[in-house]
Amino acid sequence: MGSEPGHTANLVGKRIRSRREELGWSQEKLGVVIGLDESSSRARISRYELGNHEPQLGTARNIAKALGVPLAYLYCEEDDIAGLLLAIGQVHTKKRSAVVASWLKTIA
Repeated sequence: MGSEPGHTANLVGKRIRSRREELGWSQEKLGVVIGLDESSSRARISRYELGNHEPQLGTARNIAKALGVPLAYLYCEEDDIAGLLLAIGQVHTKKRSAVVASWLKTIA
């Protein structure tokens, strides 16, 4: 699965599109928020979402930050784990370690 050509680009694109649409953002808005030129932002985000191009790590990091998700969410293959990453990412940083430690104790 992970070794298929273009798999990662398609996965990242799917996650970007899903979150962007949840926020009600246009492709252009996301592109502008991450610092792309307004005239090319829609086309560039579209290429990422369609899996035609995979964003470089720095760009993916900027996209994740703009969308309010952990970077790992963009690359997560399992939808349920991606949902868990989103939930953990919403917890305030000061509480996150305690929440994760408690959760790990529960499943151990």
